[in-house]
Amino acid sequence: MKMFRLAAIAAAVLLSIGAAQAQTSLRIGLAEDPDILDPTMARTYVGRIVFSAFCDKLFDIDEKLNIVPQLALSSETVDDGKALVIKLRPGVKFHDGEPFDAEAAKFSLERHLTFPGSFRKPELASVDHIEVVDPLTVKLVLKSPFSPLLAQLTDRAGMMMSPKAAKEAGDKFGLRPVCAGPYKFVERVQQDRIVFEKFADYWNKDNVFIDKIVFQPIVDATVRLANLKSGGLDLIERVLATDLKEVRADSRLKVATAIELGYQGITLNIGKDKAKGPLSQSAKVRQALDLAIDREAINQVVFNGEFQVGNQWVNPDHPYYQKSLPVRPRNVEKAKALLKEAGVTPPVSVDFLVPKGAETETPAQVIQSMAAEAGFDMKIRLTEFATGLKQAEAGDYQAYMLAWSGRVDPDGNTFVFLHSGAPQNYGAWNNPQADKALEDARLVTDPTKRKASYETLAKLVQEEEPLLYIYHRRIIIAHTTRLEGYKQMPDGLVRVVGLKLK
Repeated sequence: MKMFRLAAIAAAVLLSIGAAQAQTSLRIGLAEDPDILDPTMARTYVGRIVFSAFCDKLFDIDEKLNIVPQLALSSETVDDGKALVIKLRPGVKFHDGEPFDAEAAKFSLERHLTFPGSFRKPELASVDHIEVVDPLTVKLVLKSPFSPLLAQLTDRAGMMMSPKAAKEAGDKFGLRPVCAGPYKFVERVQQDRIVFEKFADYWNKDNVFIDKIVFQPIVDATVRLANLKSGGLDLIERVLATDLKEVRADSRLKVATAIELGYQGITLNIGKDKAKGPLSQSAKVRQALDLAIDREAINQVVFNGEFQVGNQWVNPDHPYYQKSLPVRPRNVEKAKALLKEAGVTPPVSVDFLVPKGAETETPAQVIQSMAAEAGFDMKIRLTEFATGLKQAEAGDYQAYMLAWSGRVDPDGNTFVFLHSGAPQNYGAWNNPQADKALEDARLVTDPTKRKASYETLAKLVQEEEPLLYIYHRRIIIAHTTRLEGYKQMPDGLVRVVGLKLK
């Protein structure tokens, strides 16, 4: 009998070891550590990558940028464009077991609108109030027609949170977030790892094949790639364009790419510059800096020609790109003449805030060198990404190299940065004509009319230069051949549903 019990115990131990070994973990290398994991308060691109693993939205996009249902089933615009009725998916649960229904959707949307310091508030500013029509239907009643609304709900503004968990946690929700995505939060160690495990009651659980997701922030792109090649990671984001040849030559790795929806630009501090330097005081000085930059040279020298140069918030292939305002060629002599017209004696000293990382530091150094030839002394100040954002908010910079991952609708690439009252208008640019153009583009759905409004805005931006658009990155993801089913979309997110590890 004793021997039988020992054999049974041994068998149970072996079974448990076998089960543990069968657990699959997808290890993802990030270029930065995300900011707060609260959809209402978050604002980083890398955070959006993490959210895609655990916080489903009302809608998502497909590879062709069509808006498709996620936690919603359908939508209908009613009342002459002043209301949006959304039918919700039945049987959905949050990670704490609470049901997702119309009341929960109403709560999440209202939290985005009213929570102190919410970065979603301007994205949903057109919403007057939200009504529960029935247990699985909500109605968003608008102050006025708002054409980008559905597109806003494909991102953080459309992310749904457990009302119970959010009420209990308050402003600490981001420390242990509870959503309705494929994976649920386990732990976070700042600058080290963020761990999630498969949610057994996920509404689309039949398409979730990996047990655990581990995100690891590794700022150095070379170290990220080394970890991928050694087997320490399974997927890495933001592979350097200069490393593409090496990655493609490795039979154990695969590459997935797409030109981003967003841009890499330099935000110029116009309204918050405490030093009141020439850059903030004169549009001619800002134009001079723009003319000192050779965009194509940056693309070729730094990115092996893999990126796409640009001068607007969307890339030149985008339907909303203003072809009447093409990229101006570099003109150092004209730049010098503009400085003279502005009454400025070179060198013009500029506090140049740059996030750490090869993909930002190297082009910043090239820009520094180019600008010097026109009479600018760009003093590069490297900061950790989240720290830089705080300094930008406070106006503690004169030029800030800031990437934007982009949104499906052009409103998502413009309003939050260029409208005078927007929270991410870090340069505090204030132009009533620009505000009107941005507001007008939100009122109509006709693409021709919207494009006309954005043309007005583009002309103003080229004249006053609150933000220099430099190039559009190629999203470059590398992963091990063990990972199957990965596809890259232009929003740059890493979608984990449907992925398998061999």
